[in-house]
Order: sequence, then C-alpha cells, then structure tokens
Amino acid sequence: MTNRNHLFTSESVSVGHPDKLADQISDAILDSMLTVDPQARVACETMVSTGLCVIAGEVTCDGYVEIRDVVRKTVLDVGYDDAAKGIDGNSCAVLVALDEQSPEISKGVTEGEGAHQEQGAGDQGLMFGFACRETESLMPLPIDLSHKLVARQAEVRRANTIPNLRPDAKSQVTVEYDGYTPGSINTVVLSTQHGPEWTNNQGELKDEIITHVIRPVLGDLWHDGIVVHTNPTGSFERGGPHGDCGLTGRKIIVDTYGGMGRHGGGAFSGKDPSKVDRSAAYMSRYIAKNLVAAGLCERCEVQLSYAIGVAEPTSITVETFGTESIDPDLFEPLVREHFLLTPKGIIDSLALRKPIYLSTAAHGHFGRTPGEGGAGSFSWEAIDKADSLRNAANSSASVSS
Repeated sequence: MTNRNHLFTSESVSVGHPDKLADQISDAILDSMLTVDPQARVACETMVSTGLCVIAGEVTCDGYVEIRDVVRKTVLDVGYDDAAKGIDGNSCAVLVALDEQSPEISKGVTEGEGAHQEQGAGDQGLMFGFACRETESLMPLPIDLSHKLVARQAEVRRANTIPNLRPDAKSQVTVEYDGYTPGSINTVVLSTQHGPEWTNNQGELKDEIITHVIRPVLGDLWHDGIVVHTNPTGSFERGGPHGDCGLTGRKIIVDTYGGMGRHGGGAFSGKDPSKVDRSAAYMSRYIAKNLVAAGLCERCEVQLSYAIGVAEPTSITVETFGTESIDPDLFEPLVREHFLLTPKGIIDSLALRKPIYLSTAAHGHFGRTPGEGGAGSFSWEAIDKADSLRNAANSSASVSS
C-alpha cells in the first residue's frame, strides 16, 4: 500500500443478512454433527429465500442429526419468527439434499489411507492471515468498527431500545489513513431493516440510530464532521431472505479483514476443519497475530498453500510491509519452528474438532474478544506464542551478529 494519505472502507453485515443467515445455518449443522461425531466430515451449503431453506452438500457423520430442527432453531434465534418478516422458522420449508463425502477426497484426508501416510489437506488452495497494530484486537480499524456496528444493531434490536427494528442490517466505515496509520472516521453507513411504522419517518430513525448505535460504537472516534448515511435508499422494510436470496460463503471479505490484506478465495462456513480453506486461514491469522504481538513487525500478512491429499504446506510466505524489526529472512524459519502446519497439526493445536463454529458465522471470524456474542475465546486469536517467537528471534539475531 502507498504511504500517501488515502481513504479505506470496509463493510460488515448483520446476523439477519440473508448470506449470514445461510452461513449460520451451515455452521449450526456443522456444530451439531461435530457434537455427535467429532471426526465428522462436513461440507454443508445453504440457500435461503422467502419462506424457504435449502440444504445441500456432502457429509460423513457417525451419528444422527435432525437437520430440519437445527435449521428452524437457527432461523428463529436470528429473529425471523413471523411470516411478515419474509421467513418464519416455525413454518418455513426446509429441503435437505446431503450426500456422502466423495470416497476419493475421504481417502486423501484420512490418516494412513491416501498416497501419503499423514492426513492430507482436504483440497488444494491458498489461505491468508493478517494482523496489524491499528486496534487492540490487532485488526484493521475499518472492519473492526463495521463489525461492532452491526453487533450493536442486534443488541439494540433485541432490547427493543429502538422499537421494531428487524434482523437484516449492513454497515460500512471509511477511515482516513496517513500511510499505514489510521486517523479520523470519514463516513459511516448503517442500513437497518425496520417495521412499517418507520417507512415514512426515516429522519427520526436516523437520529435514533446515531444515538443508540453509531455514537456508542465510535466513542472517542466520533466527531461532528462524519458523514452518516442511514437507509440511504429511503427505507428498508423488506429485508432478509424476503428481500434477497442468501447463500453460504458469499461474504468472505466481511468474514476476514474487510479487504485489508489479500484473500485466497475459499469460504469458511459449513466446512469441517479438514478443509484447509477454513483451518489454514485460522492458522494464518494465528501466526500473523503472534508475530505482531511479539513486536517483530507492526503489520503482517501470512500465506499458506496446500495440495489436496498432501500434509505439508506447499509454501509459506510472510509479508511485513517494511515494518519488521528483525531480518525478514528469519520469519519463515520462525514460523516452521513454532507452528504445526499440517492439517492434523493445525486441528490439534487450535482444538478445531469442537462445535465452536456457529458463533464464528456472524460479526467476523477474526478479532473477536472473549465472550462476545457468546463466542468465547477463539483459539486462533490467542497470542500465546508471542514470547517464544520474540525470544527465538532475539537469539537468532545474537548468533548472526
């Protein structure tokens, strides 16, 4: 990225956005299968539309899960409990078309059965992780604020602080940067679905959103010069699956770093951790965050890549954007020494066989604080490797000098 002054924008979407509803359904099914069988293989896709949820994919699970009950509970928990909202978890149609996982893929990711003795990657691909010093969570400021805005919208809706808000919402935050340093907030967009009483009263609704959603989230970052857009089309009564078809995996930039840093293209939700699309992306974040927390760089992007059926990564790349405090050639050896990068190593070191995934499926997979949204502390957000990385880097520097 250039060192000149510039604006950068990221967005997020709420639990009730149709794509996020689809993600949550897929991950709720994954969690249910991991509960009855921690070794379950799951690739579950969801489509939601008006009054309809379609579930498809490939799974292998040694146990029974009542898919329709899981789907209906997830829809209701999000807040779609009335046909007037376009979908009602009590009565919506649920179509299920789940097949068994391909035996060729299964063979490649089962330890001792494939062409290689170790458990191989569930697919080829490249995954990125990112961390920077912009926020306490070591996330970029625009996506951090965007997630907090839609999380706050959900809190306000559930508490009825602003009457008759509905589950669908979107946020967008534009930040002024001086090189890599964030400055003031330039623009905030918050669109929220609402009941019919707000359709012709958008001015009052904007005041309520600023008072109860935007200003509490921005805190000291708030200033009167911020451009604020709320429901900029004029109203937002029809939303959720009634307003737009939703699909699993369609919000991959929202799920990661808001466009700050690159993305390998693989979605997360509905995939068990044998799929490196998900697990290696979590590991890449874990590596990047620990390198930044160790003080070895101010900004870090990690890329891992894999071949299907092969255990060891085909490449490891660490980019620190000129912010490093050690010899850049030390980063790859440090990563190889301190992190287990085979699929089995990632799963074991991050404890990914637990039913933890529904809570990742809204408000971002990264930068989450313990207890937020019931998420607990995600293992890939820990900075437990920072001290050992710092000590190893200092030792290497002393030897080389």
